[in-house]
Amino acid sequence: MDHEVRITLRLPADLHAWLAAQANSARRSLNSEIVYRLESQRETAGADDESP
Repeated sequence: MDHEVRITLRLPADLHAWLAAQANSARRSLNSEIVYRLESQRETAGADDESP
């Protein structure tokens, strides 16, 4: 990432707890877990956009 933008994000408590547990299991920060998952989805969506 060349440039980072700070945002405020509101999550349902159960989603936050799940993401925090996933991050802990992967030994990542909550922020890193969210970025990892968003980037993974973006790559998947990009591949879908390229298929006929």
